[in-house]
Amino acid sequence: MITVHHLENSRSQRILWLLEELGADYEVRRYQRDPETSLAPPELKNLHALGKAPVVTVDDQTLAESGAIIEYLVDRFDKGSLRPAAGSPELQTYRYWLHYAEGTLAPLMVLSLIVNRIETAPVPFFLKPVVKGIGKKVRAGYLDATIKANVEFLESSLVGKTWFCGEHLSAADIQMSFALEALEARVGTDDAPNIAAVLGRMRERPAYQRALDKGGPYGLLTLRND
Repeated sequence: MITVHHLENSRSQRILWLLEELGADYEVRRYQRDPETSLAPPELKNLHALGKAPVVTVDDQTLAESGAIIEYLVDRFDKGSLRPAAGSPELQTYRYWLHYAEGTLAPLMVLSLIVNRIETAPVPFFLKPVVKGIGKKVRAGYLDATIKANVEFLESSLVGKTWFCGEHLSAADIQMSFALEALEARVGTDDAPNIAAVLGRMRERPAYQRALDKGGPYGLLTLRND
C-alpha cells in the first residue's frame, strides 16, 4: 500500500498528481500547518527526522525528497508514458528539469519568501529602515536579477514546446509544477506567456484535478520551506 503523507499547500501535492497520472492505488493522510507559524506539524517527524513533506510510505519503506519519490514511483509504475525512452535525446532533458526544479528554481523562491518576510517583519520603527535596506540590497545585488534570468531561461526553453521535454507530459513537468506555481504567486507570469501556458495545461489535466480533490484545499500564495 502506498500512503502519501500530504501537508496542505506543499510539495506533496505534485506527488498526488503523479500517482493520479500513473493510475496507482494509494491513500492520503492529510496534515495541517500550524496556524501561527505555517510550519509542518510535529507528527511528520515520526515518519522522517526532518519533519518535511512530501513523505511517502510504501509497505515497509519510508521515502522522502520529491525527486527521489518521483523516480521511485516512475520506476515502479510507469508504463513508458511519463519518462522518455532510454537512449532518446529527450532523456537527458528530462533529467535536467527533474533536478533543476529543486536544485535551482525552488531555492530562489524560498529566498524570495525569506527576503519578503525580513522586509515585512514587525520591528521597532527606528529599525525599519535598516531591515528594509537589507532586503533591498539582497534583491538588488542578487535576487531580482537571478530570478529574471531564470524566467528568461524558462521562457526560451519552452519556445515551440508543449511540455518541458517536448510534446508529451513527463514526470519532470510534474516535478516542475510546484516551483512554477510558486513563481507565479511570488513574481507573476504576465511577462512569461510560455510559463503561463504550461501552468494552464497542467491545471487542465484530469489527473491534476483529481489530485486537488484528494489533497484538499491548495492555495499556494507563498512558498514555504517544506
